Amino acid sequence: MPVSEGLNLAMMLSESGIIDNAVQELMLHKQLIIAAESNPGIKSAMKKQIMKWRGQVQKRITNVSVEERFHQEIELYQQACNWQADQFIENVDDVVKQLEGHSAFYFKAKTLLERDHQKHNPMFQSYFCSQWHKYLTLALTEAQQIELEQHKEKLLADLYQRIETMQHMEAVTEAGDEKKAGRLWDMAKAKLTKTDVSTLKNMAQFLKKNSGLKDIAEKLGRMANEVDDPNKERVRAEDLKMVEEQSDNVTDDIVGIHESDDLSKLLPNEAMFLAYPELEVVFYKHLVDKRLLNYKMQGAQRKLRRVKAYKRQTKQVEQEKGPFIVCIDASGSMNGFPEQCAKALAYGLMQIALAEDRECYVIMFSTQQITYELTKQDGLSEVLNFLSYSFHGGTDLGPVLDQSIALMLSEKYKNADLIVLSDFIAPSQPDEMMKRIAKLKENRNRFHAVNLSKYGNPELMTVFDHCWSYHPSKLGRLFKWK
Repeated sequence: MPVSEGLNLAMMLSESGIIDNAVQELMLHKQLIIAAESNPGIKSAMKKQIMKWRGQVQKRITNVSVEERFHQEIELYQQACNWQADQFIENVDDVVKQLEGHSAFYFKAKTLLERDHQKHNPMFQSYFCSQWHKYLTLALTEAQQIELEQHKEKLLADLYQRIETMQHMEAVTEAGDEKKAGRLWDMAKAKLTKTDVSTLKNMAQFLKKNSGLKDIAEKLGRMANEVDDPNKERVRAEDLKMVEEQSDNVTDDIVGIHESDDLSKLLPNEAMFLAYPELEVVFYKHLVDKRLLNYKMQGAQRKLRRVKAYKRQTKQVEQEKGPFIVCIDASGSMNGFPEQCAKALAYGLMQIALAEDRECYVIMFSTQQITYELTKQDGLSEVLNFLSYSFHGGTDLGPVLDQSIALMLSEKYKNADLIVLSDFIAPSQPDEMMKRIAKLKENRNRFHAVNLSKYGNPELMTVFDHCWSYHPSKLGRLFKWK
């Protein structure tokens, strides 16, 4: 089946420049130009999206030729071109009948066949096929142009939607970060309602007022670079250290009297020798002999001294920052202020993940688990679903730790930071779980806990490398809720 001819024809048309012209027309839209110039991250993300669309639409319009309406005609055209002259004259009438109703070449072909004397011309077959090719090319071009326009309209609608969403997000996120803006553009396909924007604004304001939560999020973002490298050996090294030494030249305190020749520290009664001419020579003799009574001063003098010590070659190692796996206790005991704190902290970690090109995976757990990927494509929908989730049920930490460990063992979530946000009113974990966690810690996975209650189980907290406690007073809470 000679599909290759049709594919070659369609490829020739798709590469003729109509797609590049469509891309240029897109980039000349005023609203797109303004959005691109507003932030380098948006400009880069928009260009990447349009180039991706260019590749996809080229493939789509190439496939126009294999649609049934063109496929059959191209097959007939290929047969007619390959026939011998006698075979062509014998079958051409039947070919034209098959074109009726679905080929633009039908009426032109019928006109050509009405002139019987031309059929026996040796050049008739060649002329007939060249005219057919011309009509086929025009029909394919028109079909591709229609297909291209449809896809261009869809792309424009998507770009305008993203611009609108990004404008709403300006009031919600901190501006100026190129990477964050680029990733937000990728997530901005979701259309935000006024309620959605209000929800995001309220969460951003809550996080801003609760500066302690923001500090915790920022510390968690830096944790990947604050771990000791167990593979580095300790070596003997010299370092400069400031030390204090006792010195008689530092006038901090008067500690007694001694004989000296320092006139600045002279006792007043020694100057009485100068009041009488006959005793003046005694004063000068004491001065020469360094026997004048002086105040004795003493104090601490600071100086640099080289100190030898054993230490690692590099205490901290730069390593690739992995994803955030945020496990949030969605039990009924977390209702109210703790729930707001947990959601706000997860929202803050999402912002850091966007800026640092990391992933942010949230697991809501009580008696069951619900997962959200906040930084994926269309991630804003996930964020809004997550923020609207109501907490209820009981605390069951074991299954969520199982799920998190399984994630951390996968390639995508290796070197991840696991953060558990809970009131930790739950039983301690079994020894088997502790061993699994210890093994992951050896591979530089980090385990963190944020305790949102005064009554958390202390033994449960020993699972984690770092623990924060955040439960402001009721008076402070009332202020932060405003």
